[in-house]
Amino acid sequence: MSIPSSSHILTVSQLTQQIKLHLESNFYSVWVEGEISNLRSPSSGHRYFTLKDENSQMRTVIFRSHMRFIRFELDDGLFVICRGRVSVYEPRGDYQLIIDSIEPKGVGALQLAYEQLREKLKREGLFDDSRKRPLPLLPKKIGLVTSPSGAAVRDMIHIILRRFPNMEILVFPVRVQGEGASLEISHAIMEFNASSAVDVIITGRGGGTLEDLWAFNEEIVARAIYDSEIPVISAVGHEIDFTIADFVADLRAPTPSAAAEWVVPNKRELTHSMEQWGGRLYNFIYQYMESLGMKLDFLEKRLIDPRRKVDDLQMRLDDIMGRLSMHIATLFREKADQFKRNEEAVFFRNPKSKVDGYRNVVSQLDKEMIVYVNHYLDNQRYRFEKSLDGLERLSPLNILKRGYSITRSFPDLKIIKNSRDLKTGAKIKVKLYKGEILGEVNEIISEES
Repeated sequence: MSIPSSSHILTVSQLTQQIKLHLESNFYSVWVEGEISNLRSPSSGHRYFTLKDENSQMRTVIFRSHMRFIRFELDDGLFVICRGRVSVYEPRGDYQLIIDSIEPKGVGALQLAYEQLREKLKREGLFDDSRKRPLPLLPKKIGLVTSPSGAAVRDMIHIILRRFPNMEILVFPVRVQGEGASLEISHAIMEFNASSAVDVIITGRGGGTLEDLWAFNEEIVARAIYDSEIPVISAVGHEIDFTIADFVADLRAPTPSAAAEWVVPNKRELTHSMEQWGGRLYNFIYQYMESLGMKLDFLEKRLIDPRRKVDDLQMRLDDIMGRLSMHIATLFREKADQFKRNEEAVFFRNPKSKVDGYRNVVSQLDKEMIVYVNHYLDNQRYRFEKSLDGLERLSPLNILKRGYSITRSFPDLKIIKNSRDLKTGAKIKVKLYKGEILGEVNEIISEES
């Protein structure tokens, strides 16, 4: 093999640079479709992944400056169509696709972003009906978060004032589409809450494409509506248009005009209804008062002059007091006579003689009881000493005193009656008349031997 001159030999860096220059000049803008895999999202904000099909794969990167234009979430397994340029990463000599635009294959980017955000917020509970608040029956002030120049704001103001003249309306002007619109809408909702200036908020705009309505599909607007302490009505687009704001709001109106119809009652109808209820209330009170008047007349006729009632009661009291005095005097006389009779009976029935007789009987019984108790104690003492002698003769200590012992297994202290109950090496405890011995069995001699 002949080696060329050194002027024709390339270094690795030189070759890599030429390849890089060739690729970047020939593939500066290409469209590629494939499946995302091995997605990485470092803190730098860039996205790195592998774009692959059935037979090949290539490294791919989207820099942070382009990520802010992508509305849907990248994920492994997602099929996408990308536009970018081919470049070479010189330190490793790897070629890669640097993407500046990416779309999901088969579905629009906005539609995919809409579906992804809706599922995310639904899982978090932002759409739960249990947290939605009722609208005030008759708000004092209504806040409108919408474009100040659109037809929607004019329609809402016109309908509200037609239904309820002199209703106070505060308009917070915002952009309803384009870059920064979602930030302005969420800021307006938070400002209304911070100032507590209104009782209900309507946020919305007229119809348009999905891209036109996109500000109301942003997460920042959804969370501002969710965090609002003031009830929020979402009135975006036409009846067929559904946005994320519609799902989070306390009430979804199909159009801004419908929101204006629902937010406030018709003052004329309300006044007429109040007049009807007022008339009914007046009739009820009038009839009730008439009924009370008739009942009062009836009671007045039945009422007796209290002075006559007092005179009657006074005479009855005098009569009762007279009879009570006579009864008390008679009772005192009867009790005095009875006391005198009892006093005489006590005098003639002096208990001293009976007491002396009972005293002699008690003295005699006392002497007899002492004799009986002494006899009983002597008898019990004799029986006790006799039982004690018998117990002493049967005591195992006397048996041990004559040279016998008690052998137990150790440590369970079970009494051994047969040598076959033990094995060589078993521990035993021997109880003597005085003291105990802890030992080990070296040899067992059975009865047969």
